Amino acid sequence: MATTKTKAPKATEVAVEVSDSALNELFIDELKDIYWAEKHLAKALPKMAKGATSDELRKAIETHLAETENHAVRLEQVFEVIGEKAATKKCDAMDGLLKEGAGILEDTEEGTITRDAGIISAAQKIEHYEIASYGTLKTLAATLGYNEAAELLDATLQEEKKTDDLLTKIAESGINKSAKAEKK
Repeated sequence: MATTKTKAPKATEVAVEVSDSALNELFIDELKDIYWAEKHLAKALPKMAKGATSDELRKAIETHLAETENHAVRLEQVFEVIGEKAATKKCDAMDGLLKEGAGILEDTEEGTITRDAGIISAAQKIEHYEIASYGTLKTLAATLGYNEAAELLDATLQEEKKTDDLLTKIAESGINKSAKAEKK
């Protein structure tokens, strides 16, 4: 049985195939979505930090603010490495999550541990959305052959997971128990 060698497509041929694909269009659309999300989250996190009673929670949010600003820069790098102009598209999911977080700040009494529990709840919903988004984007980038983009997206994915774990530890270290004991 004779084997035949298949000639590998040239890099430019692959780029043309990828850029014209529906999957690539979806990938770029999702990048624009999460780019919008990160930019708007960066505006909301200072309000959450200011509303926190716990110093540990406040510091965690402030640290994540710096990471979030870096996530936006990293997304700009992703756009660059795939040859696209960085652009945003309103992210309805993040918009809703940010409104929910603002509602928690409005609906809970300032200076209470219950407010901190609410802030953690809102922040973890945001983190879970980001984890899902970055996990999907990383996989799409790898599928499309955007290896450098996949690495950049994975770096952000790991930071989002770390933040989620930290928020869980803060909640479990006493905030939730203290909030349970608070009176209305």
